[in-house]
Amino acid sequence: MTTPEIPYIPGLAGVPACKSSVSDIDGQKGILKYRGYAIQELAAKSTFEESAYLIINGELPSKQQLEKFDADLRRNRTVDPAIMNLIKAYPKSGHPMSALQASVAAMGMIYPRIIDDDVTNDVAGLRLIAQTSTMIAAFERVRTGKEVVPPRNDLNHAANFLYMLTGKEPDQASAKVFDVCLILHIEHSQNASTFTAMVTGSSLADPYSTMASAIGTLSGPLHGGANERVLAMLNEIGSAGKARQHILDMLGRKELIWGMGHREYKTMDPRATILKGLVQEVFKQLGEGPLFEIANEVAKTMEVERGAKGIWPNVDFYSGIVYNKLGIPTDVFTPVFAIPRMAGWVAHWREQIADNRIFRPNQIYVGSADRSYAPIEKR
Repeated sequence: MTTPEIPYIPGLAGVPACKSSVSDIDGQKGILKYRGYAIQELAAKSTFEESAYLIINGELPSKQQLEKFDADLRRNRTVDPAIMNLIKAYPKSGHPMSALQASVAAMGMIYPRIIDDDVTNDVAGLRLIAQTSTMIAAFERVRTGKEVVPPRNDLNHAANFLYMLTGKEPDQASAKVFDVCLILHIEHSQNASTFTAMVTGSSLADPYSTMASAIGTLSGPLHGGANERVLAMLNEIGSAGKARQHILDMLGRKELIWGMGHREYKTMDPRATILKGLVQEVFKQLGEGPLFEIANEVAKTMEVERGAKGIWPNVDFYSGIVYNKLGIPTDVFTPVFAIPRMAGWVAHWREQIADNRIFRPNQIYVGSADRSYAPIEKR
């Protein structure tokens, strides 16, 4: 009796690797839910703080629970002086994602590395969510020769980041748009960075090493870095009148159209649908520009040329356009992705270690068969 051949599935596409109650995706219908709540409803009615609490704790908070969670986040925003000194010493030419990954990893040298204590883990999760935005803003200020702007405890998470980044309190509309962006990016099931966090966490590594590994995965252009590539593509096109032909030429060369298509969705990414509306709102309030017009033409062209194949604009296509209009530098887009996603990573990490088994997948060996060692003079 022969042993059946083990199927090889590149990228583990469609292979269940865990059971989770954090989020759910229906790619055929274009549905994304956090703990059973539709993303459209959360984007319209919730806040980042409330949605982060939901993702981590499983239920929407009461008024008192939300006030405590919000207060805890605000109280934990200040970065330890040792890490701030590190940030100031980083090469100014370094990528902000590298600065963020190094800073988060360094937190493990300062805070307890206990992983079997729920209270310690709760505090670690809060600290990571609270300080990610502070570290990103601090490095951006330092590398551009500006004074670091300390966090303000009277601002919510979205407004405080924009304030720390620019040194100016954002207007209400900008803060609200950015808050919705944060909600949309909190969580997205078993994406590459979340899976990385779970694999690292399954070894019982400390939370800071775990999140640093997830940040490294998020930095790749096929994951969090895609929105940077979208903006570069739009700038390369240059004008709305050139957009259709530029995209047709790229398709003819079989080049990747950044911000288009998603492995999970066979229809429009629901987050992209929401962001598309936000883009229109942002440009209406802050003034339209060429990027807005170019993006519209690119989206229209792709809808005609590839919509039937299920390739539609994804969340990365629109998020970079919003961030650009809010004055966020292009290479800070991916670190900004990490601000809300930290809450999703924390939720999956807690779920993993609560019923832990270290990840140890198998492989299909395709190398040489039995070989005999030959002395070096006979090779």
